[in-house]
Amino acid sequence: MKIYNTLTNRLETFTPLHEGTVNMYVCGPTVYNYIQIGNARPVIFFDVVRRFFDYIGYNVNFVSNITDVDDKIITRAIELEQTERDIAERFIKAFYEDVERVGSSSDYLAPRVTEYMDAIIGYIEKLLEKDYAYHHDGDVYFRVGKIADYGILSGRKLEELLVGARVEINRKKENPLDFTLWKKTTDGVKYPSPWGEGRPGWHTECVAMIEEIFGGQIDIHGGGADLIFPHHENEIAQNRAMHPHHIARFWMHNGHLTVDHEKMSKSADNYILVKDLDVDYMGFRLFTLNTHYRSPINYTEESLANHVNEWQRLKRTYAQAFYALDLAEALDGNATLDAQLLKIKKRFIAAMEADFNTANAITELQNLAKTTNRRLRERENHDALRAAVRLSEELFDVLGLDTSLKRMSKAIRHIYMEWGEARRKKDFEKADRLREKLMEEGVL
Repeated sequence: MKIYNTLTNRLETFTPLHEGTVNMYVCGPTVYNYIQIGNARPVIFFDVVRRFFDYIGYNVNFVSNITDVDDKIITRAIELEQTERDIAERFIKAFYEDVERVGSSSDYLAPRVTEYMDAIIGYIEKLLEKDYAYHHDGDVYFRVGKIADYGILSGRKLEELLVGARVEINRKKENPLDFTLWKKTTDGVKYPSPWGEGRPGWHTECVAMIEEIFGGQIDIHGGGADLIFPHHENEIAQNRAMHPHHIARFWMHNGHLTVDHEKMSKSADNYILVKDLDVDYMGFRLFTLNTHYRSPINYTEESLANHVNEWQRLKRTYAQAFYALDLAEALDGNATLDAQLLKIKKRFIAAMEADFNTANAITELQNLAKTTNRRLRERENHDALRAAVRLSEELFDVLGLDTSLKRMSKAIRHIYMEWGEARRKKDFEKADRLREKLMEEGVL
């Protein structure tokens, strides 16, 4: 299996630290608002990464944090005249609703910053003991200059950063590039520490939680490309101060999402929230996965509509096969894959093992749909059709594409057969009436 490692800028063979186990950490949301469609891309992609590792037999420990203490949360709380806790709880709930909408699993460890405050403070204390940090008037800063390979992830050099950075003058800092580990504050929620009341710096939260949960090193660290610098760079720096190894063996970053080739922003009036998409969310999921994760993706209404239609075609073929077997009471039983289906499965797995090429994997779903359609025309061969249905279920599950189909009751089966008979007799009025009932039941 090959994964592109942002740390080395090359494809590398994936070998986990512990045989048979994958330890993953993905940066999660800061909960002060609903997530937009760009935020949904890592939610979808890294869910697929997790699903595929599970599919090929790994035990996956997946962690994605929740930042529930932040200046943005405080600002929103003031705007809405609510407490920071109320804002955080409201948007944590909204986040999980959106995770469910786009078909991703929420069954993972989701540590909240507020739950790991002691671990974060303890981590900062160790950095101070090792002389990689210093404090001044209640604030604590990290000494960037002590990390020889600072910039290794982003490819930036200290000298260039110093020359080109627009850094606000802060006389508390020894170096303008030093970043905050602990922030003294009198506004909003604050926590006691050896340096006074305050809140942790964003760059320390993730690395401290990884230290606490995984012991300081993981197989894969993921997130959006916008996090490479400074967030992930600063995670690496802090971990290097603690350990002789890097925090993660592999760094994976998904590309940006634009809307009509423009960066999404409220001022540009192109800010699209996930909850406001009025489409089949599986079509949206297909849209995000049909571009390689490292490439930028451009959202247009036309492109989304095309992918929604493509999803409907894939789902319709599967549904027709599923219900054809259900009607014939042949849905259960063995389903041995023949040579043709084995080739499709092999190519699907090969695409996923080639740095998670989900676009090529979707091509194999389309090939499978064509094969299924051909087998539908030969319905008497239930074994061949059932094998195609079972493989469809496998591959849909890897990509997190949910058909939401359920087996028919006797009453619904009777309506379905009546509908088929009406179509054959060209009694279109009756067929349309029965079709509406079947659609209400989610059969069509």
